[in-house]
Amino acid sequence: MPSISQKVQLYDHPAQMEPLLPADHRLAALLEQAHDLIRSADQLSGKCQPGALDGLRTLLRAMNSYYTNRIEGQHTLPVEIEQALRNDYSADADKARRQRLAVAHMAAEQALEQRWSQWEPRQIWSAIMVCDIHQDLFARLSEQDRTLAEGDALQPGVLRDREVSVGRHAAPQAQALPAFLARWGSFYAQVRRGEMQVLAVAASHQRLAWIHPFRDGNGRVARLHTHLALGHMGLTNGLWSPLRGFARTQEAYYARLAAADEPRAGDLDGRGNLSEQALCDWMGYVLGHCLDQVRFMAALLGLDSMKDRIAACLSFEEKVVRQGVRTEALRALHYLFATQGELERADFKAMLGLGERQATGQVTALLKRGLLVTDSAYGKLRFGVPQHTLRFYFPGLWPEAEAGF
Repeated sequence: MPSISQKVQLYDHPAQMEPLLPADHRLAALLEQAHDLIRSADQLSGKCQPGALDGLRTLLRAMNSYYTNRIEGQHTLPVEIEQALRNDYSADADKARRQRLAVAHMAAEQALEQRWSQWEPRQIWSAIMVCDIHQDLFARLSEQDRTLAEGDALQPGVLRDREVSVGRHAAPQAQALPAFLARWGSFYAQVRRGEMQVLAVAASHQRLAWIHPFRDGNGRVARLHTHLALGHMGLTNGLWSPLRGFARTQEAYYARLAAADEPRAGDLDGRGNLSEQALCDWMGYVLGHCLDQVRFMAALLGLDSMKDRIAACLSFEEKVVRQGVRTEALRALHYLFATQGELERADFKAMLGLGERQATGQVTALLKRGLLVTDSAYGKLRFGVPQHTLRFYFPGLWPEAEAGF
């Protein structure tokens, strides 16, 4: 078997990264998956307009942060993420570091999402974008939190300057990284829109991880890039991400990634240096999990079933929590969810069917528990999705958070 140094010597030219997409005769099943994903994602977007259910999107960022860090074995508990967002960090130094990493991922994801409507396709598929994602994420951490096993600190957005290997894969030579990233970007940027671009997102994730451009954080950057590329294409609307699917099938995620690192297995395995069949298998895995996440979230956002789930949440609040929330709030809360809009306080109170004093107290209780949100003391009211409602409103979405872990 070649030594690591011999393997590294092999990967000094972008041609050794081929194929970047499978040949046309292998694409039929993948294109069908991509078509189903686009259609299902469009249907899901129709259920929740941009800007609506901001509380859910905030929770999804926390969930994405939890799952991407869990893949790396660096996750903190959902309740600890919630505490960190209130600036309440653990006294345990390692737990606090993980909390800061989780918060940094959430902030980077939100900041980058706010810019994705302005990006051109060539920007998404560029070395600059890859470095910007790394920079945006890791620059939010202190030098101490970025300290590597070797004792020095990871430099945000800076390509690695040394040779590395990951498992059996020896990544390309450090001096060749600009050339590999340029080829990666120029190829995927020119893929036509629609189903083929969805296939490009899936394939590019693996090839970016294969390049391994940074000393650390490559997996997080590849996953965040995939999340952002899908969002830029208008497929996620902030309502789903493949990160949940990757983390919940972590063993398969790593196995598929590693298999696609391997050289081609004979003349029937494509024309490039790397295995075409393994790349197809990886892409099918990604597209399948994307479609699963879309369908799962679409079922959770159904209006009829949501009314029953809101009712169950209010019953629990009234009978168990006992902090003033009453079941009479069902009609008004379901209306806010269904319209994804806002209500004046007077209009919301009128829907409760209670006297003025009781209705005012009910609004106060709902705000305190996060079931309603507002921008000011007298502002309009919107539907809230605090973490403690997940097991009622969106059961199974984030089981670890539902369990209070």
